[in-house]
Amino acid sequence: MKVFVTGVAGQLGHDVMNELAKRGYEGIGTDLAPAYNGVADGSPVTGMPYVSLDITDAAAVSETIGKLHPDVIVHCAAWTAVDAAEDEANQGKVMAINRDGTQHIADAAKAVGAKMVYISTDYVFNGQGTEPWKPDCRDYAPLNVYGQSKLAGELAVSKTLDRYFIVRIAWVFGRNGKNFIRTMLNVGKTHPEVRVVNDQIGTPTYTYDLARLLVDMIETDKYGYYHATNEGGYISWYDFTKEIYRQAGLDTKVTPVTTAEYGLSKAARPFNSRLDKSKLTENGFKPLPDWKDALHRFLIDIGETAS
Repeated sequence: MKVFVTGVAGQLGHDVMNELAKRGYEGIGTDLAPAYNGVADGSPVTGMPYVSLDITDAAAVSETIGKLHPDVIVHCAAWTAVDAAEDEANQGKVMAINRDGTQHIADAAKAVGAKMVYISTDYVFNGQGTEPWKPDCRDYAPLNVYGQSKLAGELAVSKTLDRYFIVRIAWVFGRNGKNFIRTMLNVGKTHPEVRVVNDQIGTPTYTYDLARLLVDMIETDKYGYYHATNEGGYISWYDFTKEIYRQAGLDTKVTPVTTAEYGLSKAARPFNSRLDKSKLTENGFKPLPDWKDALHRFLIDIGETAS
């Protein structure tokens, strides 16, 4: 099986490439950079082929994928800077990447007969209420530009292809890039107290675990919409921070605040990021491990655990 993976310089794309290598599949990575050599801090390098590609260039996408003729495309590349997406100067670029770039990838997948995985987000919903969002729910009402662009990407895939997996995730962390855990560790080491919101509820997603699930998926024909985060129940960002500091051995004080009290974000954030993942087990997929276990393994991997 030949798998073309976009966004390999990011957290998830890097882990997908390594998972493919573990299983002996032919993976071809792509991103904007002219070359890619893995994570700078020394984590494993896949050693698989890499091509530089701008997904907003329709002709380049068509030519590249047409030549490579993959069996599967795992589309991890995206604009993910949620607050920056609200800036009027960036909105065209956000849509060019998340909507148009995804359309180009889907068109190319159709042309070569490849199945496709599209990584989406809980931000396609309105983030209200307390009920977990079902993967086949179509009550879309994104609160911000990022969510609108990711929904547009979902629609591009579902309207273009029959063989696709649309996988919504939330609260992502992985070794290859910036994330909430790294930010909280840095702040916790330099400040005696941090204020963290306690009225946004969801579950973290470790890209190492998610990569395993995605490769499990592409080995099947169980297409459709899925939700995938780590197990262990629904928590707030405040709860997450407390556990990060506990496992890292930091005694930084964590003060819970409401989103309104925090008041620093340009983009509106969902209060309800609960994702119902029952469809995974219904279709025979192994759920991701508990988020506390995932956090522990991540902290060990980056050398930040107290134990």
